[in-house]
Amino acid sequence: MADDPNAHLTANDEHYAEQSPLAPLDDHLVHQTPDPVRVMWTSDARAYERYWVTTQDRVGDLLMVFGGGFYPNLDTADAYAIVNYKGRHTTVRGHRRLGSDRMDLSVGPIKPTILQGLRTWRYVLEDNPYGISFDIRWHDTKRQSFWYLGPAGGGFQPDGRRQQATSGFEGFGVAEGWVRIGDERIEITPDKHHGTRDRHWGTRDGVGGPRHYLGERKREFGPEGAGGGQWVEFDDWSMWMGRVFYSFGDPRPNEGYVRTVDRKLKFEPDTLLFKEGVITNVLPSGESREFHFRRLGNQIAFLRCGMYDGTPDKNIWKGEYVGELVIDGETYDVNRPQVRAKLIGNDVHHCRMTTSDGQEVSCIFEPHEPGAYEYCRDGRPGWTLWED
Repeated sequence: MADDPNAHLTANDEHYAEQSPLAPLDDHLVHQTPDPVRVMWTSDARAYERYWVTTQDRVGDLLMVFGGGFYPNLDTADAYAIVNYKGRHTTVRGHRRLGSDRMDLSVGPIKPTILQGLRTWRYVLEDNPYGISFDIRWHDTKRQSFWYLGPAGGGFQPDGRRQQATSGFEGFGVAEGWVRIGDERIEITPDKHHGTRDRHWGTRDGVGGPRHYLGERKREFGPEGAGGGQWVEFDDWSMWMGRVFYSFGDPRPNEGYVRTVDRKLKFEPDTLLFKEGVITNVLPSGESREFHFRRLGNQIAFLRCGMYDGTPDKNIWKGEYVGELVIDGETYDVNRPQVRAKLIGNDVHHCRMTTSDGQEVSCIFEPHEPGAYEYCRDGRPGWTLWED
């Protein structure tokens, strides 16, 4: 075999700069428009592409949430990993320029890899100054389907710009591997660890910080609205924000939708964080069923630490330029109410959920806080405050 004439060249942004806007991905047969892959379909600064995944045990000791995003019109990439182990809530974040190689998902020590699209990912957090690391292989168990999340009619602003145009897919799965927290190593096994994930892209408020926000912001921090997503998986079906998914190979099509008609929620009096609730859902069959959610200890992933609506300490938002290859993070003791109150925002609560027909599963409830409490307090339709 002849020697490689380009063996002396390196695959980095400096090397590819002379070929911009071409990128290595343009050598693959993946184009959907006449433009190179790096040329975006919109000039909106809020354009993004993200992955997000949870992995949790079934008993309430370990909750992990990690995700990352590319923001092409801001030329930034970021990622985060949150590990809450018995109330010890640690986050590692990474920031860099996006650059030319869209196939490189790594940001510092956070290094995900797509092993098989729509089936298997590998999520790696290498050693770092914040005392957590992991190597996890994720296996999808439920069949994903595409949907468009944007507003009906396009959601155009008076100036002609789309307020938000987001699409993608979601799913559920199991995990295997390990996570290290300080000196303790925990084995992750598919029979004991599961979760949910999503892949979304498009444009949305929050990317790049408040200066790019098109919606009317009413809060100085944290998300608008009340949220209330139910990420629940049963053996033969699952629901993600009302959408129904079935296992691979199941003859039933992914066409069902769960309609939530009432939420009766209880909150911590000192933090206004969700604690327990009964949610009435109408299943695709037309049957009404109650889901009773009980939060497991203080197993919450506070997504503001993952840059959703600004980090608690430095107010860093997703997509903001922080610097070239900047790694930061922190650990909070969220068993302390005053600490939980400081972190409140878009929050992932690990719950034990019991249905009115006797099924019991480990699952996720994700309200926007304190918006969910305010909706219940004010008696919004479908929202009721559960008072002892």
